[in-house]
Amino acid sequence: MNIQEFVERSIGHWRSQRSAHHLAFAHFEAVRSEIDIVALDKTDPAVLELCKTYNIDPQTATSPFRMSWEGHSDWDDSEVIEGTCVLVPVPDPTRTHCGKLLRDRGYAETIAAAGEYTLTEDGTFIVVTAYERAAAEEKIWFVNPNVRCRVSLIKTSGGTGVVTASFASEIRQINAKR
Repeated sequence: MNIQEFVERSIGHWRSQRSAHHLAFAHFEAVRSEIDIVALDKTDPAVLELCKTYNIDPQTATSPFRMSWEGHSDWDDSEVIEGTCVLVPVPDPTRTHCGKLLRDRGYAETIAAAGEYTLTEDGTFIVVTAYERAAAEEKIWFVNPNVRCRVSLIKTSGGTGVVTASFASEIRQINAKR
């Protein structure tokens, strides 16, 4: 699988059930979310702006997309967890199945971030992103075309200690009516 195929398989409306263990707080959290992933054109203003931020030629980008989510946590039932993020994969022309993943909003910190991605032989997408105060590692793989799993680790900035570990199962909603 290449990055274009991975993104194409990810496009759609997903329901997510995530379990997270926040080691710093000794707290276990359950989060239910609705996630929308939509393809964007390379000429979309948000894609162009993100590429400009990282001095990337937008023509080298592949399959940009927007991910939006809304969810509820059992940690604080009254708070709605929501957001949106533009993501732009930029394949490395010198390494097969590797590249950069640009985000206008990071996973571990809500700032723009650029991570390094790899797609393994079995189709697992791995992205590692260093932030100012933390590092994130995510692995996403498809069980079948409509079910995918995601494991995320938030680590200390040096990458040696794990602060949060989570697992999510995501099911694509076919003909979803919201």
